Formats: sequence, C-alpha cells, structure tokens
Amino acid sequence: MAHSTGYTIGFAALVCVVCGVGIASAAVALADRQAENKKLDQQKQVLAVAGLMQAGESLSPDEVKKRFADNIKAEVVDLKTGVAAQGVDPAGFDQLKAQKDPAQSREAPANNAKVLRLPNNAKVYKVLKDGKVDTLILPIEGYGLWSTLYGFMAIDAKDANTVKGITFYQHGETPGLGGEVDNPKWKDLWPGRKIYGPGGQPQIAVVKGQAGPAASDPYRVDGLSGATITSNGVTNLVKFWFGADGFGPYIQHFKAAGGK
Repeated sequence: MAHSTGYTIGFAALVCVVCGVGIASAAVALADRQAENKKLDQQKQVLAVAGLMQAGESLSPDEVKKRFADNIKAEVVDLKTGVAAQGVDPAGFDQLKAQKDPAQSREAPANNAKVLRLPNNAKVYKVLKDGKVDTLILPIEGYGLWSTLYGFMAIDAKDANTVKGITFYQHGETPGLGGEVDNPKWKDLWPGRKIYGPGGQPQIAVVKGQAGPAASDPYRVDGLSGATITSNGVTNLVKFWFGADGFGPYIQHFKAAGGK
C-alpha cells in the first residue's frame, strides 16, 4: 500500500528522533567511562616517559593506577609565576579543557610552535624516589606539518635541564615520516641531551641529518628522515614550553626552591 508524502516524511522524522535520542543517551551513559579511559591513558603516558612502564608492558587499569599513585605526584602550577596554583585540585584539573576556556586561559604571544592560547595554570608531574623529586614531567604541544602534537617531556630534577625522555600521545603526522615521533629508536636519542644553553635559553633542536652522541653534542637530536617540517615543529614546541612563556618560570622557581 502506497503511503502519502506526509506519512513518509513523518515516519522518517520519527526514526531520526528515536535514533538521535538513542545516540545521545549512549553518549551520556558512556561519558564517565570515556573520561576514566582518558585519565588512564594519560597516566600510562606519564609512566612510560618516566621509565616506570616499559614498551609493550601490559598492565591492568588497577596496576596502572597503583604504580602511578606510588611514584607520581601531580601538581598544578601558575604558568606566569611558576608557583603552585592555590585552590586547584590536580585530580580534577584538565589542562586542555582549561586552555580552551577564555576564563581560564589567555592568548599566547606569537610563537613558532603555533600555540594559540595558554592556560593560566598547567599540570606538572613529579616522579618521587626515596621521598625526593627525581624527575619532572611536563606537558608539551605544538604544530608539526599536519597537526598539533601533544606529548610529555621528562627531565632530570637534579639540574632541571637534562632530558630523560620524550613521548607524543596524540598527533596526525604522516605515518613513516613525521609519524616517526612515535618510533622508540628516535625517542631513545633524547635521554642525556640538554635543553638550556650556557645563556639560560632553550637551545635544544632537532636537526636535519644526524647529530652526535649526547655527551659531545648535547643540544642536537637527529632529524626525522623526510619530515623536516615535523622535525622543526618538535624543535619549536620544546623551545616554547621550556621558555619564558611556558614552564621557564616554573623551572626557575623549582631550582631556587632546591628541587622541591
């Protein structure tokens, strides 16, 4: 039996409404789980760059949480002053969300990393060993060729200058080229490099071609073959976040406080 045009349109609209309600309900129902998974993934990334979780190691969610709680202390700091932000709970603070909120962020000065907004506060992680801070882990981000790269840099707390590790957990760079920022062999070239030069400014750079060993060529890292723009992007983002507009004030305060 043929149906009228009105009936067909009405039926289609009803199906759309039912499907829309179903999708919205599912999204709401899964929101908490998605948030928990995001938090868990961040903890894994921090553990990995801290050397507390090996490549390919499989840990249950409870094991990740325990290892994180036993070794890592999160802290929210004021980017401008470098001191701990008052009244901000690290457990509930989402830096990327704050960065997008005009009430919790500000326009970034012009920079080569193409960071558009700076959060007023940022979350840092301290790796504790025998009750003392052994490693600082700082979030980093900046534009490569096709995308914004998000990651973490681990530095030795003894001098707040020596790299202990780097990782990127989100990007859209070309697989096999700029996507090699995920390659463990390339990441293994970073430990032992120095960030700040004798003048106190970020000097580390990803260069075209090969760099020497960390001991004799501390400020340079091998470039990514065929990915000059992504390599330059990594240089720019590291220099930005360890400079005066990023974590520079925090690192100065940390050193002045005796590494606490």
